[in-house]
Formats: sequence, C-alpha cells, structure tokens
Amino acid sequence: MMPLLEVENLGVHLNGKDILQDISFSVEPGQWLMILGPNGAGKSTLIRALSQGVSYSGQIRIQGRNAASIPRREFARKLGVLFQSHSVTYDFTVEEVVRMGGYSREEGNFHPAGHPEDFFESAIAQTGLKPLLHQSVRTLSGGELQRVFLAQLLNQNPDIPVLDEPANHLDPVYQKQTFELLEQWIARRKGAILSVVHDLSLARCYGARALLLSGGRQVAFGSPENVLQRELLCRVYGMDVVQWMKTLYAPWNT
Repeated sequence: MMPLLEVENLGVHLNGKDILQDISFSVEPGQWLMILGPNGAGKSTLIRALSQGVSYSGQIRIQGRNAASIPRREFARKLGVLFQSHSVTYDFTVEEVVRMGGYSREEGNFHPAGHPEDFFESAIAQTGLKPLLHQSVRTLSGGELQRVFLAQLLNQNPDIPVLDEPANHLDPVYQKQTFELLEQWIARRKGAILSVVHDLSLARCYGARALLLSGGRQVAFGSPENVLQRELLCRVYGMDVVQWMKTLYAPWNT
C-alpha cells in the first residue's frame, strides 16, 4: 500500500539555525500519527513545512507526488491544517468561516454558492455549532473558536488533516467528542491524520503511529508502545514522565 504521506530527510534552516534535521516518516491510509516532544522540539515547524509554509530541504511526498509541485487548490484537497491559535480580526459569522473550508472544491475564487451541503452540514453537526451559526466569530470563547476552525477543516475534507493541539481550549466534553469524531473520520474516510499533542495519554489511546522529536531531531518513530518508552521519555523530557503520569492519574483510581 502506498503511503499517503512520506517525509524523507526533512530539514528546516531559519535565521542561521537548524530548526529541524533529518526527519523521516510515513503515514498510510487509516493511520493517526501523533507528533510528540517538549516545547521547542520543532513540532510546529514540522507542520509549517508539511503545509508548504516554510522552505525546507529533503522530500515531502503526498501519494507519491512531490508536495511542492502540487497546485495550491489541489494541495488544499489533499492536506489541510488546523493551527493551535487563531487571530480573528474580521467580523464574519460562524457559518461564513466554516463555509470557507469548501473553497478548494470550487472552480472559481471565493464562490461559496456551489458547496456540497453534506460536507458543511456534517461539519456543523459533528462540532455542535448549529446554535452559533449566525454569531460573529469575534464574540466566541477560545473553545468555541477552536470548534469553528475544526469545522472549517472538516468542511474542507482533505485527505490528510494536520492538527496542532486539536483539543486546545476545549473542555473535557468537547475534547472527548473531538477525538472520537476524528477517529470516526479515519474509519469512514480512509484518510490519515497528523496531530501535535502534549497529552501522552491521548497519543497512547488514539495513535496508530507516534513521532517523538527533541531539539529539532527525530528520536523515535513507530507504534506508540515502542515510542513512548520510559527511557526515551526520560531522555527527551528530562524527567520520569511515566511516574509523573501515574502520580497524576492515581486519584482517579480510588
């Protein structure tokens, strides 16, 4: 089976500094890759490179094609990104922002009239945004805004959604719903998902593959069980992460 995404010897050099070096991994249809590592490991830079937002060395291939050679509108149908934070300076409604996700399916520029309603309606239903459709995005809480941009990405419906902390700002109810709906999306769509997560429990629970970064370098890639080993985590985080997780969750076992 051909991987949906292949990254080979990826490097990013910015302002005289190597931000990423020799990153190599692949993701197959139906897999969810968790990207892990401490602050400053290079996780966000990796997402920027995957989305063609920063110059890089090495190769990024989508379904065997050089990502840099794919036309922009076609690229948006193959890979879409949900960033961790959103700066909203416009007074669009929730509906308008979510519908923007469908522009990659249009032949003309910014022509929303022909969007297939099934993508839009499904995105709204899955993120629980129907009561907020006509509300300005500038009035929303951080968690509500995160759901709006998740719905936009679902409406875009790319083969490979890339999510930077998808549960950021979400309360436990919507965290659970978000990860469950993404899990269902993989099963239904047979695409692949890449997520940056800090919660290692989420990575263990939902990930089919894990990529561990530290200082811009790849420490490990493989199954979560093999990547999230105590020795590796101690080396990367400088602490006994496994013991900390056990201590953190021990009160819930009483």
